[in-house]
Amino acid sequence: QVQLVESGGGLVQPGGSLRLSCAASRSILRIDTMQWYRQTPGKQRELVADIRSAGSTVYYANFAKGRFTISRDNAKNTVFLQMNSLKPEDTAVYYCHGVVGEDGYWGQGTQVTVSS
Repeated sequence: QVQLVESGGGLVQPGGSLRLSCAASRSILRIDTMQWYRQTPGKQRELVADIRSAGSTVYYANFAKGRFTISRDNAKNTVFLQMNSLKPEDTAVYYCHGVVGEDGYWGQGTQVTVSS
């Protein structure tokens, strides 16, 4: 079992920045892939970015490239999502997801609202 707890969401103006954190209950080096998803009402959850423990390979959705950065602090068992140049369409609940083998674990989500 892996517990994931997100934090860092909030209200920000367009063009602003937020840094989301996802704290894991175990070493993230033992979690194959750490991911950030987001979801808006009536839409499917979509992958934002991920980072693999092996080789630190990262992936970004097209809408995230150049604006969002995923990173991790292995000593703190925490993964971050730095979000810059935020747009109103980035408004969503952001979820952390950890993959261990065939198992996936979700955090409770953190709300990000981009509005003036």
